[in-house]
Amino acid sequence: ADAACKNRPLDLVFIVDSSRSVRPEEFEKVKIFLSEMIDTLDVGERTTRVAVMNYASTVKVEFPLQTYFNKASMKEAVSRIEPLSAGTMTGLAIQTAMDEVFTEEMGTRPATFNIPKVVIVVTDGRPQDQVQDVAASARTAGIEIYAVGVDRADMQSLRIMASEPLDEHVFYVETYGVIEKLTSRFRETFCAVNVCALGSQGCQQVCVSNGASYLCDCYEGYTLNPDKRTCSAVDMCAPGRHECDQICVSNNGSYVCDCYEGYTLNPDKKTCSAMDMCTPGRHDCAQVCLNNDGSYSCGCYEGYTLNPDKKTCSAARACAPGRPACEQVCVRDDPFYTRDCHQGYTLNPHRKTCSKAITSSLVTTEEFCKCEAIVALQDSVTSRLEALSTK
Repeated sequence: ADAACKNRPLDLVFIVDSSRSVRPEEFEKVKIFLSEMIDTLDVGERTTRVAVMNYASTVKVEFPLQTYFNKASMKEAVSRIEPLSAGTMTGLAIQTAMDEVFTEEMGTRPATFNIPKVVIVVTDGRPQDQVQDVAASARTAGIEIYAVGVDRADMQSLRIMASEPLDEHVFYVETYGVIEKLTSRFRETFCAVNVCALGSQGCQQVCVSNGASYLCDCYEGYTLNPDKRTCSAVDMCAPGRHECDQICVSNNGSYVCDCYEGYTLNPDKKTCSAMDMCTPGRHDCAQVCLNNDGSYSCGCYEGYTLNPDKKTCSAARACAPGRPACEQVCVRDDPFYTRDCHQGYTLNPHRKTCSKAITSSLVTTEEFCKCEAIVALQDSVTSRLEALSTK
């Protein structure tokens, strides 16, 4: 029966008191208790992970959950632990467990794995700091606390820190010499009675006990294959499964969002905003950059035309046929031009069209002189005719 009864997977942390009230030979008994507890556990990376913390006035993490995954190396590490021999800061020890040991970086498995987090505190005295609020915070965070009191341990303090029901989480022994008898108590507490705790039963990821039978299941982001044992990553980028604004990138049972070229991912890591593609360094337009919702096009200043490469510009042939609207004469002065009119016409005030010139009604000087000569001749002839008539 013992061989078949394996404990359910745990993230288990031992917190042991090594204050000055614990004599060296008594602390050796504590280490024997830890070693025998390790022997009863189904230790491994995928089963039970174990960490050991040593405390007095200060706290020392002897090894975290991710250090050892076999019993031999774990027990060897326990044998090397030395007592700190000072005060009894139990509250500080529990707080350190929350801050530094029960983290994924230090080996605690993600909440989605549903692996119980368990603390076993072994102490022989009264805490010299406030333990009630710290223990309550730990329990609220999902940490199950067992309190083991030895000899002079304060029972009220044990009950304050332990989880409910107290009669299943508070233990007491008279001396360190008999602490080893608690090993069987914990074995009964942690012993698995479901089929899945006896092994994975061929399930690739999760075994779910179902009375005397079992079912296989998968972690979040995975789906059970038709063989009902193995799992495959779900395509989290299938329509309706993700919240990405533009591009969804599947990532081993999860996903990340990305954006099209010309867009950038917003701080919410889901939506995208168009980049200003006309900021210096983002475009290669020679003269004018025109923003266009995550893209851009090039343009030119007046008097220039866009080349076939759609980037550079050349001076426009201002007087080419049809450009510009010169009614009669276009005078080119690259890259500019002026308008003019044919002889006999004049440019209108708006400087685009021409009108026939209005000629002056006044005679020229030459014509005036001719007229005077004719008049003088006529006067001379008239005078002679009058003289002859008188005779």
